[in-house]
Amino acid sequence: MGDTRDELRERAEADGIEFFLAMFVDLHGKPCAKAVPSSSFDLLMDGGAGFAGFAAGDLGQSPADPDVLAVPDPASYTKLPWKPGVAVLHCDPHVDGRPWPYAPRVILRRQLDQLAERGWVFNTGTELEYSLLRRRADGGLEPADPHDTADKPCYEVKGLTRMWDHLSTVSRHLNALGWGNYANDHEDGNGQFENNWHYADALTTADRAVFFRYMIHMLAHDAGMVATFMPKPLSHLTGNGMHIHQSLWTQDGQALFADDTDALGMSRTGYHYLGGLIEHGRASAGIICPTVNSYKRIGVGAPTSGSTWAPAYVAYGGNNRSVMLRVPEGGRVEHRGVDGSANPYLAATVLLAAGLDGIDREIDPGACTDDNLFTLGADEVRARGIQHLPKTLDRAIEELVTDDVLRAALGKTSGGDFVDYFAAVKQQEFDDYHASVSDWEVRRYLTQA
Repeated sequence: MGDTRDELRERAEADGIEFFLAMFVDLHGKPCAKAVPSSSFDLLMDGGAGFAGFAAGDLGQSPADPDVLAVPDPASYTKLPWKPGVAVLHCDPHVDGRPWPYAPRVILRRQLDQLAERGWVFNTGTELEYSLLRRRADGGLEPADPHDTADKPCYEVKGLTRMWDHLSTVSRHLNALGWGNYANDHEDGNGQFENNWHYADALTTADRAVFFRYMIHMLAHDAGMVATFMPKPLSHLTGNGMHIHQSLWTQDGQALFADDTDALGMSRTGYHYLGGLIEHGRASAGIICPTVNSYKRIGVGAPTSGSTWAPAYVAYGGNNRSVMLRVPEGGRVEHRGVDGSANPYLAATVLLAAGLDGIDREIDPGACTDDNLFTLGADEVRARGIQHLPKTLDRAIEELVTDDVLRAALGKTSGGDFVDYFAAVKQQEFDDYHASVSDWEVRRYLTQA
């Protein structure tokens, strides 16, 4: 680490960095940080930044536990393009000198270390959809652009151009970071947008997803808007996904999923990986769709603005956006079920574990689905043996805890298996939601009987 540390110091000095944000996320993906002045660089690198873990969020700590020390990863150095003199260092939380097993980045790193023993590399790319909103005088939310009212605004150039200042700023920032921004577009919902950048190894991509969400929130705030990656922020508009593209490679650069002779361009290994994602599709929902609101995004309906592009069924196909697993081209698979509230470290962990189980057990993914599953009848879907994704968070959690493969991948903690801790937190979240009486219930039931 010595040379890397020296290189980091030189780079930060050349960039004029005055403060480092020592950053990590809790179970929910909430970024936490301390601002460490550059004069304390050696102190930060030698011991990490100290946090009261219980106060930071759901990290498996109580007020009686010792501090979490956020140990920086020098390779994660990322300047804040909109705030000169500040850089983020993504950190691996440690407690008592050991990686903290409740920390999502630690969990993914452990899984990737095990993958490296096979001589393989896991590459991912993310598509993060988000909504730009504003608050009305009555406190409600609506698209920030008052003219963004088209029935089908996806790719509309007028809606794109009216948000030019925001989108072009994001594009310039992504390219300044070296991420390779290649597209920016108006998505399917009013006020919904997406900025795309190139794929990388899974840890780097997860770090970038965390940074990107943070950056979008801050840019929107500075412009007087509210940005959200919430899966379904407005009931009548399309929800926000975090589609994850996945591929496996050898360490010398050989693509393990690619086969030019196959109809989808997928190798036998790639098909087995798909089989694993399908086998564990329902159980993984609790991680990749981790909020009550997540299950208001997932459903069946015609893919028009105001409805959904989100999958409802555990199935795969070629360039078919109605399935959960899309193979847009040979050599990679896109998981369309992951939503904007997912913790990117935990999502990558369970998807990799599911896929590897498919490879190890040579699981057959079944027939490719070419039909539009948004319109296919439920009886026909059942006849094909295609499963529906869980419809609520509590059902998803019930399936997650029974999956031994995902349980093993998420690892053990001092208090037992991480998955049980995660499930307890999420069950409480569902119970809190379920105890709240909604306006819909009052309108429906107040004088019904």
